[in-house]
Amino acid sequence: MFRYIVRRLLIAIPQLIIISLILFILANAMGDPLASFAGRRRPRSEDRERLKRQLGLDQPVPVQYLIWLVGNDWMKIDVDGDGIPDGTGTRRGVLRGDFGTSFMERRPVLEMIGERVPNTLILMLTAEIVILALSLFIGIYSALRQYSVLDYVFTAFSFVGYSMPIFWLALILMYVFAVRFKAWGLPYLPTVGMYDLSVGKTIPQVARHLVLPVATISIMSIAGYSRYIRSQMLEVIHQDYIRTAYAKGLPGRLVIVGHALKNAALPLVTLIGMDLPLLMSGAVVTESIFAWPGMGRLFFNAAKDTDVPVLMGVLFMISVLVVLFQIITDVTYTFLDPRIRYD
Repeated sequence: MFRYIVRRLLIAIPQLIIISLILFILANAMGDPLASFAGRRRPRSEDRERLKRQLGLDQPVPVQYLIWLVGNDWMKIDVDGDGIPDGTGTRRGVLRGDFGTSFMERRPVLEMIGERVPNTLILMLTAEIVILALSLFIGIYSALRQYSVLDYVFTAFSFVGYSMPIFWLALILMYVFAVRFKAWGLPYLPTVGMYDLSVGKTIPQVARHLVLPVATISIMSIAGYSRYIRSQMLEVIHQDYIRTAYAKGLPGRLVIVGHALKNAALPLVTLIGMDLPLLMSGAVVTESIFAWPGMGRLFFNAAKDTDVPVLMGVLFMISVLVVLFQIITDVTYTFLDPRIRYD
């Protein structure tokens, strides 16, 4: 197992380099970062050239990528006469932990990401707990009570929930539970931010502001997850070893949880392993609509302004997490199914 993990980590290094190169090319092709500085006014040509030198945008894209990856220590070019190579300041590169400085805010990218990650984790981990708990309950119940009234009800709501666009769902929830509830004189839910500025960042405040964003994220995921769990459970509970377990007199709960669900969870682990890295990236649409100060909103603002260092910081972080969680998922298989070995 140890040799397998080491081999996967070694393979991941060239994978991440190739991924980062593709992402860097696409990020630079999104637009002109200098247009965000000018606003509605067109900058003078000399100002534009000065900004390009200061931001390092006067270099070809391959050179910019090498500076982003390994730093500019190897460059001997002093384009602005300040005695520092490349005119962008000393860059150590991503391989040495330097993700650069934001074009718009002139702050270290890692500092900006570090401020947003806790807020995103609060939102996304809460949503993931709700998704898994309700999906397991609905999926297992529907499989054990196939073609019952509740099974048809869950199926109908699953199709409706899965087919709704997330932005439309968010707006509907805001209209009903905030606008209409307030008009009816009922307790209503907040729609913007993480907490009320007049009260402060308290647990009750954060909890109230979590309700609508978590509901928006969860409804679609629960619809998909529950159908997947139902189909897997239906396939497993009719296997011979399940009938044997019942014939031995084992309690029904032990058979379902200890035997059926354990084997049906293998494909589910794959889905969760693919979703967990996205927890760090946040929910772009949901965070933007509810003004939640997380990674999704940071990524949206960076994409809007073509802030390449921030874009690359977020995207590269997600890429690393995807590779790591793929390895963790493969290792998890060996605990759920003893037949799987990586020797």
